[in-house]
Amino acid sequence: MALRLEDKKEVVKEINAVAGESLSAVVAEYRGLSVAEMTALRREAREAGVYMRVVKNTLARRAVKGTNFECIEETFKGPLLLAFAKEDPGAAARVIRTFSKEHEALRAVSLSIGGQLMPSSELKKLADLPTLDQARAMVLGVLLAPVSRFARILSEPPAMLVRTLSARNSQEAI
Repeated sequence: MALRLEDKKEVVKEINAVAGESLSAVVAEYRGLSVAEMTALRREAREAGVYMRVVKNTLARRAVKGTNFECIEETFKGPLLLAFAKEDPGAAARVIRTFSKEHEALRAVSLSIGGQLMPSSELKKLADLPTLDQARAMVLGVLLAPVSRFARILSEPPAMLVRTLSARNSQEAI
């Protein structure tokens, strides 16, 4: 069923708004996926907080105009889906990479982060970026390491004294 002009304008407006708020985008070819597989992919994307949309290439080109993702419009060829990650830059790449491991028909075409076009070979790098919670945990670990090391150093002399007295006491008991 063909979209009316008003519907097309609404789709372009919606994708443009999402692209304006997003941190990264992945363009993937879905040729060969069944309806059930596409439904599963959409469900995974929704659970990961990724906006995913299948849209005609001409509408997609208009939708990304004026956003950081204008650079990906040159890769719009064939049946494609757009996946935008709003909060976690690696979320869309993780969804596409995970799903494409099980379904060879899904293939990343290109991706963009920070207004920079990247080839599909960079998908793994983007997908391996830590989530916000993982990044916070890493920073917290780095900040707490010196404090915990200092606490261990302070507690070591009394612990050494207790071990020495315990060993001495064990020798006297024999």
